[in-house]
Amino acid sequence: MNVRTPAVAGRFYEAEPHRLRGDVRRMLDEAAPAGGGGAEALIVPHAGYAYSAPVAASGYAWLMPRASEIRRVILLGTCHTAGVEGLAASGAAAFETPLGAVPVDREAVGRVAGLEGVSVRDDVHARDHALEVQLPFLQVVLDRFAIVPFLVGAASPGEVAGVIDALWDAPGTAVVVSSDLSHYHGYEEARRMDEATARAIEAMDESALGPGSACGRFAIAGLLRAARERGLACRMVDLRSSGDTAGRRDRVVGYGAFVLLDDAEEEG
Repeated sequence: MNVRTPAVAGRFYEAEPHRLRGDVRRMLDEAAPAGGGGAEALIVPHAGYAYSAPVAASGYAWLMPRASEIRRVILLGTCHTAGVEGLAASGAAAFETPLGAVPVDREAVGRVAGLEGVSVRDDVHARDHALEVQLPFLQVVLDRFAIVPFLVGAASPGEVAGVIDALWDAPGTAVVVSSDLSHYHGYEEARRMDEATARAIEAMDESALGPGSACGRFAIAGLLRAARERGLACRMVDLRSSGDTAGRRDRVVGYGAFVLLDDAEEEG
């Protein structure tokens, strides 16, 4: 069986299973409690756990009310390999972490394989951390699930939304986009930039996500378009930087957690 093995265990997050599970549970316990019936989709960061995982936990807390319901996660993240266009799917049967193997929904991958912008690129998945660091959170939060993994390079909002729309067709499906925000600015400049990006995401205005706003802006833009067409609302639940969590303040990376909710729940 073709299994995508961990690339950053022991560096970005704890490699020992008991400690890793404990880390994730502690951060979820410390996150602000979620309300309502839970999120339909998330945007969460993907740096080393010391830096961004507390912010990611603020988003994942909103999946917990749906833990027994969700059976499939459409997982899209920043492609850190230069020059990749469109959406890079995986040919693997499973993605492995120290907490075990997460199956890939091969039928779902096959369903979108012919869509514009989609290709299978196991080479770019092999060492990229954007999706891998989300898996332990999903493994702790959800009961039993499969993923449909994509690394997103330069893709149009329509290409990304087309893939999401083709798969977001059942109550047991959630969408998670893995993206950091601004990179390597001073603390106050990053805060101003990230607040502007957060306002654009909450307004679901993908046209306002320019270069430098978020490393995963192509994936975010596609999710916002698909979510808007579904009548969902977006709420920011956390916005910090590495200067707030574990890093120096002269050169920070921004992190945000956003949840996409049913509009009726948001009004409630």
